Amino acid sequence: MSTDPFQLPFRLDRSRNAATQVFDHLRELITTLALKPLASLQRNDLSAYYGLSSTPVRDALTKLSEEGLVDIYPQQATVVRAIDVQSAMQAQFLRLALEVEIADQLAQQVTPQLIGTLGNLISQQQLALSLGDFDTFVKVDMAFHRQMFASANVEQLWHWVRQQSGNLDRLRRLHVPIEGKAARVVADHRGIVAAIEVGDSAQAMANVRSHLTGTLTQIEAIREKHPGYLI
Repeated sequence: MSTDPFQLPFRLDRSRNAATQVFDHLRELITTLALKPLASLQRNDLSAYYGLSSTPVRDALTKLSEEGLVDIYPQQATVVRAIDVQSAMQAQFLRLALEVEIADQLAQQVTPQLIGTLGNLISQQQLALSLGDFDTFVKVDMAFHRQMFASANVEQLWHWVRQQSGNLDRLRRLHVPIEGKAARVVADHRGIVAAIEVGDSAQAMANVRSHLTGTLTQIEAIREKHPGYLI
C-alpha cells in the first residue's frame, strides 16, 4: 500500500476505550503491511491524528511492543519491527495444534449447514482471487478458519490465537500474492471441506496440516522477494 494510511480519517468511538481503539487500528495497519517494517511512529503525530492525549497512544504502543510488532526507543521514535520469523513459527505451531483437532471434531459432527457456510466462503475467496483483490482474499481466508473454530464451539480460542499471530499474519500477507499461492489456498480449503463432508477425520486432519505449513516452507523465497522485511 503506497498511500500514507494516516492521510485517511479515523473516527474515534467515544463510548469505547481510546487506547484499545488506537491499538486495534495500528495493529491492523501493521498486520496488513499498510505500515511496513521500519516505518517510524511519532507519538506526538499519532496523538494529533487520533485527537487524543499521549497516554492512550503510549498505552497502545506498549501493547504493540509486547506483541513484538514495534520497537520503542525511549525519548525517540517507535519503529515497526521487521517480521520475526521465530514468532511466526511459534504462532503457526499453536494454530496447527488447534486446527488439526478442530478438523477431527468437525468431521465427526458434520452438518449440511457447516458445509454450506464453508462452501460459500470458498466461493467468495475464489471471486476475490479472480479479481486480484488480495485484501478481500485474506479477510475471507480469516473468516473461513474462524468459522471452523466457531463451528467447533471454541471461537474464544480463535481470538487467543489471533493475539499471538501478528508476525504470522504479516508473513502470510507477503506470501499470498506470490504466483500460485492464493490458488493453492482455495484448493486446500476445498480439500478440507470435502474430507469433513464425508466424515473422513484422518484426511481432514492431514489436509489441515498440509495447508497450514505452506507459508513456513517458503521463508527463503519470501525473504528474497522482500529484502529487509524478515528477521
